[in-house]
Amino acid sequence: MSKRLEGKNIIVTAAGQGIGRATAIAFNNEGANVIATDINEKTLNQLNAEFSNIKVQKLDATDKNAIEVFLKDKDRIDVLFNAVGFVHHGTILECDEKDWDFSFDVNVKSMYFMSKAIIPFMVKQNGGSIINVSSCASSFKGFPNRFVYGTTKGAVIGLTKAIAADFVKQNIRCNSIAPGTVFSPSWQDRVNQSPDPVQAKKDFIARQPMGRLGTAEEIAAVAVYLASDDSTFTTGTTISVDGGISI
Repeated sequence: MSKRLEGKNIIVTAAGQGIGRATAIAFNNEGANVIATDINEKTLNQLNAEFSNIKVQKLDATDKNAIEVFLKDKDRIDVLFNAVGFVHHGTILECDEKDWDFSFDVNVKSMYFMSKAIIPFMVKQNGGSIINVSSCASSFKGFPNRFVYGTTKGAVIGLTKAIAADFVKQNIRCNSIAPGTVFSPSWQDRVNQSPDPVQAKKDFIARQPMGRLGTAEEIAAVAVYLASDDSTFTTGTTISVDGGISI
Protein backbone atom coordinates (compact mmCIF):
# COMPACT_ATOMS: atom_id res chain seq x y z
CA MET A 1 0.00 0.00 0.00
CA SER A 2 1.07 3.59 -0.63
CA LYS A 3 0.15 4.76 2.90
CA ARG A 4 -1.71 7.74 1.45
CA LEU A 5 -3.47 8.30 4.77
CA GLU A 6 -0.53 7.85 7.10
CA GLY A 7 -1.00 9.77 10.34
CA LYS A 8 -4.57 10.84 9.63
CA ASN A 9 -7.13 10.34 12.41
CA ILE A 10 -10.36 9.00 10.93
CA ILE A 11 -13.78 8.18 12.35
CA VAL A 12 -15.97 5.71 10.46
CA THR A 13 -19.64 5.14 11.27
CA ALA A 14 -21.55 1.93 10.46
CA ALA A 15 -18.21 0.15 10.33
CA GLY A 16 -19.53 -3.22 11.46
CA GLN A 17 -20.34 -4.48 7.98
CA GLY A 18 -20.66 -3.61 4.31
CA ILE A 19 -19.31 -0.34 2.95
CA GLY A 20 -18.41 1.01 6.39
CA ARG A 21 -16.37 -2.07 7.26
CA ALA A 22 -14.57 -2.18 3.91
CA THR A 23 -13.76 1.52 4.17
CA ALA A 24 -12.41 1.23 7.72
CA ILE A 25 -10.13 -1.58 6.52
CA ALA A 26 -9.02 0.40 3.45
CA PHE A 27 -8.25 3.45 5.60
CA ASN A 28 -6.27 1.26 7.99
CA ASN A 29 -4.33 -0.33 5.16
CA GLU A 30 -3.37 3.16 3.93
CA GLY A 31 -1.82 4.01 7.30
CA ALA A 32 -4.64 5.94 9.00
CA ASN A 33 -5.49 5.83 12.70
CA VAL A 34 -9.03 4.50 12.43
CA ILE A 35 -11.79 4.53 15.02
CA ALA A 36 -14.56 2.27 13.75
CA THR A 37 -18.00 2.82 15.25
CA ASP A 38 -21.30 0.99 15.03
CA ILE A 39 -24.27 0.12 17.23
CA ASN A 40 -23.41 -3.57 16.82
CA GLU A 41 -20.60 -4.47 19.22
CA LYS A 42 -20.38 -8.03 17.91
CA THR A 43 -19.45 -6.99 14.38
CA LEU A 44 -17.08 -4.33 15.73
CA ASN A 45 -15.28 -6.92 17.83
CA GLN A 46 -15.00 -9.18 14.81
CA LEU A 47 -13.42 -6.32 12.87
CA ASN A 48 -10.97 -5.61 15.68
CA ALA A 49 -10.08 -9.31 15.94
CA GLU A 50 -9.07 -9.31 12.27
CA PHE A 51 -7.44 -5.85 12.27
CA SER A 52 -6.05 -5.09 15.70
CA ASN A 53 -4.80 -1.66 14.59
CA ILE A 54 -8.39 -0.51 14.11
CA LYS A 55 -9.85 0.86 17.32
CA VAL A 56 -13.52 0.09 17.81
CA GLN A 57 -16.12 1.88 19.88
CA LYS A 58 -19.86 1.36 20.11
CA LEU A 59 -21.78 4.45 18.99
CA ASP A 60 -25.33 5.25 17.99
CA ALA A 61 -24.85 8.01 15.43
CA THR A 62 -28.50 9.04 15.79
CA ASP A 63 -27.97 9.87 19.49
CA LYS A 64 -26.61 13.40 19.97
CA ASN A 65 -25.73 12.83 23.62
CA ALA A 66 -23.88 9.60 22.84
CA ILE A 67 -21.85 11.45 20.19
CA GLU A 68 -20.88 14.15 22.68
CA VAL A 69 -19.66 11.51 25.15
CA PHE A 70 -17.81 9.68 22.36
CA LEU A 71 -15.92 12.83 21.37
CA LYS A 72 -14.93 13.98 24.86
CA ASP A 73 -11.51 12.32 24.73
CA LYS A 74 -10.85 13.01 21.05
CA ASP A 75 -8.33 15.55 19.81
CA ARG A 76 -7.51 15.91 16.13
CA ILE A 77 -10.01 14.48 13.63
CA ASP A 78 -8.88 14.63 10.02
CA VAL A 79 -11.62 12.63 8.31
CA LEU A 80 -15.23 11.69 9.07
CA PHE A 81 -16.82 8.92 7.02
CA ASN A 82 -20.61 8.90 7.46
CA ALA A 83 -21.96 5.52 6.36
CA VAL A 84 -25.02 4.96 8.56
CA GLY A 85 -28.02 4.04 6.43
CA PHE A 86 -31.32 2.17 6.18
CA VAL A 87 -33.21 1.06 3.07
CA HIS A 88 -37.00 1.29 3.29
CA HIS A 89 -38.94 -0.64 0.63
CA GLY A 90 -42.10 0.91 -0.78
CA THR A 91 -43.85 3.78 -2.53
CA ILE A 92 -45.17 6.92 -0.84
CA LEU A 93 -48.43 5.04 -0.20
CA GLU A 94 -46.50 2.38 1.70
CA CYS A 95 -44.46 4.84 3.73
CA ASP A 96 -46.03 5.62 7.07
CA GLU A 97 -45.01 8.67 9.05
CA LYS A 98 -42.96 6.47 11.38
CA ASP A 99 -41.12 5.04 8.36
CA TRP A 100 -40.44 8.57 7.12
CA ASP A 101 -39.16 9.73 10.51
CA PHE A 102 -37.02 6.63 11.07
CA SER A 103 -35.45 6.85 7.61
CA PHE A 104 -34.59 10.52 8.02
CA ASP A 105 -33.24 9.93 11.54
CA VAL A 106 -30.92 7.16 10.35
CA ASN A 107 -29.95 8.40 6.90
CA VAL A 108 -29.80 12.17 7.39
CA LYS A 109 -29.93 13.19 11.03
CA SER A 110 -27.02 10.86 11.87
CA MET A 111 -24.86 12.76 9.36
CA TYR A 112 -26.14 16.09 10.69
CA PHE A 113 -25.28 15.12 14.28
CA MET A 114 -21.85 13.68 13.45
CA SER A 115 -20.84 16.52 11.14
CA LYS A 116 -22.04 19.25 13.51
CA ALA A 117 -20.10 17.68 16.38
CA ILE A 118 -16.88 17.14 14.43
CA ILE A 119 -16.65 20.26 12.26
CA PRO A 120 -15.47 22.39 15.24
CA PHE A 121 -12.42 20.08 15.52
CA MET A 122 -11.71 20.66 11.83
CA VAL A 123 -12.20 24.43 12.10
CA LYS A 124 -9.73 24.56 14.98
CA GLN A 125 -7.11 22.60 13.06
CA ASN A 126 -7.88 24.46 9.78
CA GLY A 127 -8.74 21.44 7.68
CA GLY A 128 -10.50 18.15 7.29
CA SER A 129 -12.53 15.94 5.01
CA ILE A 130 -16.10 14.75 5.48
CA ILE A 131 -17.34 11.93 3.27
CA ASN A 132 -21.03 11.02 3.20
CA VAL A 133 -22.54 7.89 1.69
CA SER A 134 -25.48 8.84 -0.51
CA SER A 135 -26.87 6.62 -3.29
CA CYS A 136 -27.62 6.62 -7.01
CA ALA A 137 -31.23 6.32 -5.76
CA SER A 138 -31.44 10.00 -4.86
CA SER A 139 -31.48 13.21 -6.89
CA PHE A 140 -29.49 11.19 -9.47
CA LYS A 141 -32.32 8.84 -10.36
CA GLY A 142 -35.68 7.62 -9.12
CA PHE A 143 -36.06 3.91 -8.40
CA PRO A 144 -39.33 2.00 -7.91
CA ASN A 145 -40.19 1.22 -4.28
CA ARG A 146 -37.44 3.43 -2.89
CA PHE A 147 -39.55 6.51 -2.10
CA VAL A 148 -38.26 7.59 1.30
CA TYR A 149 -34.82 6.06 0.81
CA GLY A 150 -34.28 8.07 -2.37
CA THR A 151 -35.64 11.17 -0.66
CA THR A 152 -33.20 10.87 2.23
CA LYS A 153 -30.25 10.15 -0.02
CA GLY A 154 -31.11 13.22 -2.08
CA ALA A 155 -31.07 15.15 1.18
CA VAL A 156 -27.58 13.79 1.89
CA ILE A 157 -26.37 15.32 -1.36
CA GLY A 158 -27.88 18.67 -0.38
CA LEU A 159 -26.35 18.44 3.09
CA THR A 160 -22.98 17.69 1.52
CA LYS A 161 -23.07 20.71 -0.79
CA ALA A 162 -24.22 23.02 2.01
CA ILE A 163 -21.40 22.00 4.36
CA ALA A 164 -18.87 22.30 1.54
CA ALA A 165 -20.05 25.83 0.71
CA ASP A 166 -20.06 27.01 4.31
CA PHE A 167 -16.61 25.73 5.27
CA VAL A 168 -14.53 25.89 2.10
CA LYS A 169 -12.61 28.89 3.49
CA GLN A 170 -11.67 26.84 6.56
CA ASN A 171 -10.07 24.20 4.33
CA ILE A 172 -12.79 21.69 5.21
CA ARG A 173 -13.93 19.58 2.29
CA CYS A 174 -17.23 17.71 2.16
CA ASN A 175 -18.08 15.21 -0.57
CA SER A 176 -20.40 12.29 -1.01
CA ILE A 177 -20.34 8.94 -2.77
CA ALA A 178 -23.39 7.58 -4.60
CA PRO A 179 -23.09 3.80 -4.89
CA GLY A 180 -25.15 1.62 -7.14
CA THR A 181 -26.28 -1.80 -5.93
CA VAL A 182 -23.46 -3.20 -3.82
CA PHE A 183 -23.08 -6.75 -2.55
CA SER A 184 -23.33 -6.45 1.21
CA PRO A 185 -25.05 -8.11 4.20
CA SER A 186 -27.88 -5.55 4.08
CA TRP A 187 -28.43 -6.24 0.36
CA GLN A 188 -28.43 -9.97 1.04
CA ASP A 189 -31.01 -9.46 3.78
CA ARG A 190 -33.30 -7.58 1.38
CA VAL A 191 -32.96 -10.36 -1.17
CA ASN A 192 -33.70 -13.06 1.39
CA GLN A 193 -36.78 -11.20 2.64
CA SER A 194 -38.30 -10.95 -0.82
CA PRO A 195 -41.04 -13.40 -1.91
CA ASP A 196 -38.69 -14.96 -4.47
CA PRO A 197 -35.03 -14.49 -3.42
CA VAL A 198 -33.63 -16.16 -6.54
CA GLN A 199 -35.58 -13.87 -8.86
CA ALA A 200 -34.88 -10.84 -6.68
CA LYS A 201 -31.14 -11.45 -7.00
CA LYS A 202 -31.44 -11.77 -10.78
CA ASP A 203 -33.46 -8.55 -10.96
CA PHE A 204 -30.89 -6.59 -8.92
CA ILE A 205 -28.09 -7.77 -11.19
CA ALA A 206 -30.09 -7.23 -14.39
CA ARG A 207 -30.67 -3.55 -13.67
CA GLN A 208 -26.92 -2.92 -13.45
CA PRO A 209 -25.59 -2.08 -16.95
CA MET A 210 -22.30 -3.82 -16.15
CA GLY A 211 -24.19 -7.01 -15.38
CA ARG A 212 -22.88 -7.36 -11.85
CA LEU A 213 -23.15 -5.86 -8.39
CA GLY A 214 -20.54 -3.51 -7.04
CA THR A 215 -18.31 -4.45 -4.12
CA ALA A 216 -17.85 -2.61 -0.86
CA GLU A 217 -14.15 -2.45 -1.64
CA GLU A 218 -14.84 -0.50 -4.84
CA ILE A 219 -16.70 2.12 -2.81
CA ALA A 220 -13.91 2.15 -0.23
CA ALA A 221 -11.33 2.90 -2.92
CA VAL A 222 -13.13 6.14 -3.76
CA ALA A 223 -13.40 6.96 -0.06
CA VAL A 224 -9.62 6.62 0.25
CA TYR A 225 -9.18 9.14 -2.54
CA LEU A 226 -11.57 11.63 -0.90
CA ALA A 227 -9.87 11.18 2.46
CA SER A 228 -6.40 11.66 1.03
CA ASP A 229 -4.45 14.74 0.01
CA ASP A 230 -4.91 13.64 -3.61
CA SER A 231 -8.36 15.26 -3.49
CA THR A 232 -7.52 18.59 -1.86
CA PHE A 233 -9.17 20.52 -4.73
CA THR A 234 -12.37 18.46 -4.58
CA THR A 235 -15.32 19.60 -2.47
CA GLY A 236 -19.10 19.73 -2.71
CA THR A 237 -19.26 16.96 -5.25
CA THR A 238 -20.95 13.58 -5.40
CA ILE A 239 -19.04 10.78 -7.07
CA SER A 240 -21.26 8.13 -8.64
CA VAL A 241 -19.86 4.61 -8.27
CA ASP A 242 -22.77 2.71 -9.71
CA GLY A 243 -21.71 0.53 -12.63
CA GLY A 244 -23.47 2.86 -15.08
CA ILE A 245 -26.97 2.62 -13.60
CA SER A 246 -27.40 6.41 -13.46
CA ILE A 247 -26.29 7.02 -17.06
